[in-house]
Amino acid sequence: MLSVSSDLTRVLERIVLPHLGDTFPACSACVLHRGAVVLESAWGWIDPETRRIPVMPNTYFDLASLTKLFTATTFLRQVSAGHSAIDDRLATVIPEFGIGGARPIDGGQDPHSKELLPIDPAYAGQSVDPRRVTFRHLLTHTSGLSPWHDVYNAVDESPPPPPDHSDPIARAVRRERTLAALCAYPFVGQPDGATVRYSDIGYMLLGEAVMRLTGHDTPRDTLDRGVRFNPRRDYDIPLDRIAPTEIDSVYRQRRCWGEVHDENAAGLGGLSGHAGLFGTARAIAVFGERWRTGTVPGITPDIHAEAVREQVNDHDTRRGLGFALRARGESMVGDYASDQAYGHSGFTGTTLWIDPVQEWVIVLLTNRVYPGRDHDGAAGSITDFRRGAHDAIVKALPI
Repeated sequence: MLSVSSDLTRVLERIVLPHLGDTFPACSACVLHRGAVVLESAWGWIDPETRRIPVMPNTYFDLASLTKLFTATTFLRQVSAGHSAIDDRLATVIPEFGIGGARPIDGGQDPHSKELLPIDPAYAGQSVDPRRVTFRHLLTHTSGLSPWHDVYNAVDESPPPPPDHSDPIARAVRRERTLAALCAYPFVGQPDGATVRYSDIGYMLLGEAVMRLTGHDTPRDTLDRGVRFNPRRDYDIPLDRIAPTEIDSVYRQRRCWGEVHDENAAGLGGLSGHAGLFGTARAIAVFGERWRTGTVPGITPDIHAEAVREQVNDHDTRRGLGFALRARGESMVGDYASDQAYGHSGFTGTTLWIDPVQEWVIVLLTNRVYPGRDHDGAAGSITDFRRGAHDAIVKALPI
């Protein structure tokens, strides 16, 4: 049985405690080093106001955009199996996306204010043939698609019910309405394979493509233990094992607890390629270890190498296929990771980082949006916490 290092736990605890109850009310962490679990611990409360339910290592957290890594992995399995190719065009799998001719370019929509943004003058008067978009564009966020749109309003003007209630709108209907919206939005730039515009819209489309390629009704072909969409509604996981997130005062008028924080994923019934998964720290660490060791089921060695290779470097934003790569001045993963480190973050306060050189996997799960998405604690921001935690952990490992 693998041992847990109490020394490393104390090291991380010194970073966690100043942020606890302010930057976030709950935190769970798992660290693997050379395949061994050297830290697995949790701090805080599911219910910070009453403090009756402590966070445990098996607490599920809303993973937010860490979902994108699982979507990308499922797609790359299909590539490894010869059912698709990285440079295939999206319209070969989703023909509806290519119908209707060239689309205009606008400025997109701000995810916070919900206001339409001005067009980039460099693209004024241009249009885009959507048939040019490839899966590589989606995986690297270089498709020219808008970062965000309020897709959920195109699905249904009424918010989805709480997770303990059945949904009056069938998932197939939600999926159909979502796809119609995604296939109509203007672009914000050209699909040039070089300009990174981080796009939830692109990964929503990738999730739809994955479902068509696999024939399954989720954007993943398998659900590993400890990773779930809709943990409350579909798996009856009790609320005392799920960390709540923000009070949604715009869309659902309730605190999100047992349901996805992201509005667009909620509009899709909790199932999307860009967000929606919940998971435990150990389960995410196991996923990361498979990538570190090249043992992801169904991924061939050449596709594994391609996924973690630099595909694009745009103003020091480095992307692989699905993964973010450590960039110059990278603040999230700290100062001590190697240049070969790769991973991802989630808006709710989650991170997975993998260092193949130093042979570690670090998972930090928090619900930093609980006090509000724009909240920064007295101890600093979630970025300050992530940087400090990674630095403290890596310095303490016997590398």
